[in-house]
Amino acid sequence: MSNVSMANRRLTPRAKAALGIFARYATILGLLAMIVAFSILSPKAFSTLGNFTNVLNQASLAMIIAGGLTLAVVVGELDLSIGFAASLHGILVTGFIVHDKLPIPLAIVIVIALGALIGLVNGFIVTKMKVNSVIATLGVGTIITGLAFAYSAGVPIVAGVPETFLQLSLGRWLFGIPNNIVVMVFVLGILWVLVERTSIGQEIQAVGGNPAAARLAGINVDRIKTLGFVISGMCAALTGILLASRLGSGTTSAADSYLLTAFAAVFLGSATLRDGEFHVVGTLVGALIIAFGFNGLNIFGAPTFSQYVFQGAILIIAVGLSSLGRSLAES
Repeated sequence: MSNVSMANRRLTPRAKAALGIFARYATILGLLAMIVAFSILSPKAFSTLGNFTNVLNQASLAMIIAGGLTLAVVVGELDLSIGFAASLHGILVTGFIVHDKLPIPLAIVIVIALGALIGLVNGFIVTKMKVNSVIATLGVGTIITGLAFAYSAGVPIVAGVPETFLQLSLGRWLFGIPNNIVVMVFVLGILWVLVERTSIGQEIQAVGGNPAAARLAGINVDRIKTLGFVISGMCAALTGILLASRLGSGTTSAADSYLLTAFAAVFLGSATLRDGEFHVVGTLVGALIIAFGFNGLNIFGAPTFSQYVFQGAILIIAVGLSSLGRSLAES
């Protein structure tokens, strides 16, 4: 029995209820408190519509890849290949367009299909070969990095990227809303409906909650787990495509940093509104905390190292809150 669970048994019912409310809403209150604090300290630079739009735009890719990761985590697995995969997909889509002269829509479809294929490979290794998902996806991610270097020889693909492809990420939609924000809302909306409002979503949550009981209930656990990896892979592919469009190039390690950001957002989200459960809305809140935190640090001229300290601290706090939420739910 964990120390947290033992401590919970010594708490009064009222104290448990108060602690449970705090665990559920702490992340949302933290986000609001951070926005208010930054707005007071720097009203002209932080609390403007332009800055809020910029924060959402900058965070949109992290939200997409974190949204996909949420599905893999909901089924009870971890996907450490997403950052490396997004980097590979960015190189491939630019290479297909610049070197192979493929039409942009065809290049995008092929790359997203490759993202699904990587998810299938991860799912096969985990469900059929019975390899722990941490080891399996880390191994696949390392292989992916090797393939990215093999394809590009370590040289970024920069020259010849068409303006049409750049506008995919840099363009704006109705009312001047950046395209990336529109895509992010669309993707997270689909994922939310899939998990919360469909029978497949119920199976996904059942597998993540208790795979043995789900199997006894007739659910194909291996298929559902593989589906989680496939969706995670497709979101990583979309992130890589949009990042390559934003940067105007494909680089072997461009998206590697999204791995830590995505995990921090997902685990922060598990401490939001529900007791230690992973869900899409929670991931959105987690990603917003990280995005506004980074934005505030930049506005106040904090050194670069502070961003890494902030993100690492956020991940530790997120896992702690998630563990607290699960402990409260079980006690």
